[in-house]
Parts: sequence; C-alpha cells; structure tokens
Amino acid sequence: MPKIRTHKSAAKRFRFTSTGKVVGRRTHKSHLLTHKSATRKRRLSRPRQITGGDAARIKRMLPYHGT
Repeated sequence: MPKIRTHKSAAKRFRFTSTGKVVGRRTHKSHLLTHKSATRKRRLSRPRQITGGDAARIKRMLPYHGT
C-alpha cells in the first residue's frame, strides 16, 4: 500500500487538539476592519473548532496528524 500524501495547504491552516478535534482560524479578519468593533475583532482572532463534514474532509486531507 503506498503512502498517502499530506495536503500541504491544509496542514498549514489547521491543527488538531489532543483529543483529535480540528482547530482553525476564523474568517472575516483579513480586511475591511475599520467598521468592525474591537470586541468583534478580538473574538475573530481566536481559533475555532471545525465541525461536521468540514472536519471529516480535513481529517482525510491530513492522514498523519497523529491521533
């Protein structure tokens, strides 16, 4: 059986918690920030847990994530 290749762009964008959950950055924090409140920008800077079908797809792209 050949080795599975890691999807390198996904490896740079997502990480896994010790229990195997997928964590990534939130959207809407790259531009047009002047009209957003400081509370909203602070909340957007925290990572979020990826759930559902998106998490399953990411786990397929990163076969050797260690969990």
